[in-house]
Amino acid sequence: MHSFKNYKEIMKNLKRLLGASYPIIIFLPVNLVVLSLSRLGLSLWQSERVDATQGWTELFLQGMRVDLASLCWLFFPLILLGTLFSGNNKFGKIIQWIIKLGLTVFSTFFVFMELATPAFIKTYDYRPNRLFVEYLNTPKEVFTMLAHGHLAALISTVILTALFAIIFWKFAQKLSRDLYFPKWQYRLVSFLILGLFAFIGARSSFEHRSLNPSMVAFSNDTLVNSLVLNSGYSVLFAVQQMKDESNSSEIYGKMPLEEVVNTLKGLNPRPETAYISAELPTLTHNQASYQGKPKNLVILLQESLGAQFIGTLGGKPLSPNIDELAKEGWLFDNLYATGTRSVRGIEAIITGFTPTPARAVVKLQGSQDNFFTIADLLKQQGYDTSFIYGGEKHFDNMASFFYGNGFTRIIDQADYSNPTFSGTWGVSDEDLLNKANETFESLHQQGKPFFSLVFSSSNHDPFEFPEGKIQLYEQPQATRNNAAKYADYALGEFFKKAKQANYWKDTVFIIIADHDSRVNGQQLVPIKHFHIPALVLGADIEPKRDHRLISQIDIPPTLLSLIGISGDYPMIGFDLTKAENPNRALMQFDKNLAYMRDNRVAILQPNKPATGFIYDEKTGDLTAASIPENMAKEALAYALWGSYAYKNKLYKSDYLLKK
Repeated sequence: MHSFKNYKEIMKNLKRLLGASYPIIIFLPVNLVVLSLSRLGLSLWQSERVDATQGWTELFLQGMRVDLASLCWLFFPLILLGTLFSGNNKFGKIIQWIIKLGLTVFSTFFVFMELATPAFIKTYDYRPNRLFVEYLNTPKEVFTMLAHGHLAALISTVILTALFAIIFWKFAQKLSRDLYFPKWQYRLVSFLILGLFAFIGARSSFEHRSLNPSMVAFSNDTLVNSLVLNSGYSVLFAVQQMKDESNSSEIYGKMPLEEVVNTLKGLNPRPETAYISAELPTLTHNQASYQGKPKNLVILLQESLGAQFIGTLGGKPLSPNIDELAKEGWLFDNLYATGTRSVRGIEAIITGFTPTPARAVVKLQGSQDNFFTIADLLKQQGYDTSFIYGGEKHFDNMASFFYGNGFTRIIDQADYSNPTFSGTWGVSDEDLLNKANETFESLHQQGKPFFSLVFSSSNHDPFEFPEGKIQLYEQPQATRNNAAKYADYALGEFFKKAKQANYWKDTVFIIIADHDSRVNGQQLVPIKHFHIPALVLGADIEPKRDHRLISQIDIPPTLLSLIGISGDYPMIGFDLTKAENPNRALMQFDKNLAYMRDNRVAILQPNKPATGFIYDEKTGDLTAASIPENMAKEALAYALWGSYAYKNKLYKSDYLLKK
């Protein structure tokens, strides 16, 4: 009883000392406890990963540092209001209400983000970041996906978030009773003291740079490094960085633009006469290998169909149709995606653009028109250019980017009358490919060459597709593996029709994934999950299996060469119809970029020198190893080129330069 009285007396004296800042100061340790408990739960869930880094102590000490910095950063405005403007008058009471609301909103935000974290980690293998913010721009698709595939998690998150909001509000009200309001001269002193501590806590460093994720990263496991953060901080930091995406790659280091360009020119040697523009340093004239009548081009972009689902690439036995078609076409078996999002795959395959830590150019404001795409080049050559999709064309800003950069028309979900099956992400792959076949037959009858990007969606969480189409690989039906097998089935049905169609003999097709599914692993960049299939098919395509190490950015120059389109473009990828061997791949994983040559890998991380590794293709492991100095330089040049080209508007064709 005596100790309880002492406690009450201490709290009373603390309230008198802190004045209106008392509720704010009490909320700090409450939030620290909540965030620490969440980090503990997540770390226990991923204990094998944390054990492998031997990083339990580092994780929690640095985690506390991040949490304190986050809270100081958000609570600083409340400290300003509380110490200087609160009081018993009408205006002061309004300020007190604002402080209570701020404490409730900020604390509830942190709780909501932590509750949303497990589902995000399951999908992306790190805490919520920029991708979380991007998904908020498409609430219809995301909410429907959650409702169909993650209903329990959605309901529990909403209920618990609401419950915590009520608790925080009531707690803030209780702490705000009977506050003391010191005289003005004391208020100023109080603000200077508390403000100084909040400022130091928010910076969390006396160095030139304030706290950032690279300062607290300590392992080669990206997930463990992200566990050090809290999800609220991770998302807010991403939002802050999105304001300056044109300079995004400078987190890896700096190099003059001329040196970047010269380094890249040396990696893909062309005669100096091929470079045709002083304003656009990578603009080259390119002669197609095929010299006959230009052919049609169809890109069948497959959602999340990584190599792990393709039997002929050593994956699960889920692709009998692709495996058979591979015997008839040109199969690239050592191709790596540039990223983990569909828009990143579109960026590479449609524009040949290199990946950056920023969002893909599909979503960036400065690339919504006058930006090079193969659609624009083909449009200038008289092609009909289309995007055929089973979902909503505005998702991920695709419609704006496509319409502004060479696509003359888009077919989306609204254009399907009586589809046989519709799910969260649109009509089924069969409906999509039937529509594509009808479109191609009609265009062929009109005698007009065509280019089409056909983008599937059935192989996407929550994995909805029509029943009775395939022999299920596992139970229940709506699983990742079954959806991948259905995607293969739909492709098989399409090619049965295409081979009987009149347009077959005049068309080059490519089946290619945008990225793999569930890109995760214990490495800074899980390279194994960037391995994707690409298969070129057509009446005149000779069957072969290509073992060269290549990137998605090599695909568009190759396709233009295959269909007989010579032209000027700024792409730096290789034309694989020629004897050249790129022997490199670029992979962007959150803020890390991997540059692989043979089995050597240079990984760039924010504000750190390049780190070297040896990649084991069989196990997917990365072992630390030294890399040549020139390899680190090449990696940086590739990393910087995209940002420089975007910022300085260098990624255009010659005719766009004249517009």
